[in-house]
Amino acid sequence: MAEKQLASTVAAAEHQKTWFAELRRDVFDNRKPYAIVQADMPLELFQAMDLPVVSNQWWAAIISAKRLSPVYLDCMNARGFHEGLCRYCSLGLASTLCADAAPPPWGGLPRPALIAARLTCDCIQHVFQIWSEAFGTEFVALDAPGASDLPARWWELSRHRWRELYEEHRMDFMVLQFGRLIERLECITSRKFELERLRTLMEGVNRQEEYFEEVRDLICTAPQTPVRMQEQVSNVMAAQWLRGSEWAISHARRFRDEVKERVEQGVAACPAERLRLMWVGAGLWHDMDFYTAFEAEYGAVFVWSMYLAFGPDGYIRYGLDDPLKALASRTVSFNEQLHNPPWANEWIVDQAKRHRIDAALVLTPLGTRPSATGNRFIELALENAGIPVLPIFADMVDARSWDAARMRRTVAQFLEGRTK
Repeated sequence: MAEKQLASTVAAAEHQKTWFAELRRDVFDNRKPYAIVQADMPLELFQAMDLPVVSNQWWAAIISAKRLSPVYLDCMNARGFHEGLCRYCSLGLASTLCADAAPPPWGGLPRPALIAARLTCDCIQHVFQIWSEAFGTEFVALDAPGASDLPARWWELSRHRWRELYEEHRMDFMVLQFGRLIERLECITSRKFELERLRTLMEGVNRQEEYFEEVRDLICTAPQTPVRMQEQVSNVMAAQWLRGSEWAISHARRFRDEVKERVEQGVAACPAERLRLMWVGAGLWHDMDFYTAFEAEYGAVFVWSMYLAFGPDGYIRYGLDDPLKALASRTVSFNEQLHNPPWANEWIVDQAKRHRIDAALVLTPLGTRPSATGNRFIELALENAGIPVLPIFADMVDARSWDAARMRRTVAQFLEGRTK
């Protein structure tokens, strides 16, 4: 494993493990409820009700990092689940159905009080329905209303002009959906939802993302990147799953302070940096060492991923007179912003220019259609902007088809002749 250069990275990893252990104790010993949710759900509603959540994608990443995905996915296929099923969304289900095949990480997921997801692709409803039946718990689904208007350069409008950007009819529909979810959360927690608490939480999210924006700007302007991409991901996502909380805000500030100090002292993540690389797509959770494999020979450093970059542009909302509608504005357009043309490719090209990117690797995951449908447009847009692109056809959590040595040779060939 690549060394962790930042103390905040170590702290983030320790906090996640401690948090999960405490969650298990609360569920088993104190009979406290929690929920399993898709990553694009409005987590703030759960936090405002003091209902802890485990993100399905976070749990899949943990399973993959522990090298357990092949066992669980083979078990799922043996049970009759088809080979083309989205691994990212179904790996958590596999860890529940196939727990006898291998002990799940950290003791596994206890029975949740609720499972919830947005219906963003064909498989979600079936995966989560089967999962809820396996646990004997409730499944709540939110619809995903599509956009009818996609103004250019959305990231310049999303903070202050979100009402006009995300369309009133979409936000109103999502707020109605929130109402149904809130009713279930009130029933589970025996508490009344407080709008002011949500507003305070979202103001905290804004502060957290402003710290991340400072880190992003430091990476853009520093002569060499001060923090590797995988350490960006570790620090950002540990906070995003608990966003707006005192710990998340404090950790984001700690991360900002540490990166700022490195920049002021002229510390580079890779002193031999000659090529700045962009990773488009979810993290390669089963092989995170891939991201440092090209530093020694090529001075090629992964500088950008969506995780740090998207926080400031996708999450910040100013003008919180109606916090439910502001939260709805953030919830409705995750797919368009991160994956679908024209929004995804326009934003990624802008990010590439700001980060002085020399080349991009674009992950097209197997079976994950919402994360892959716009990739060809992203690749073409980057190439038209003069940025060479290497497509990577692999899965973010499924290591069964990943040949680490071959993929490193492929990337090495791509980088040949591009060093400055």
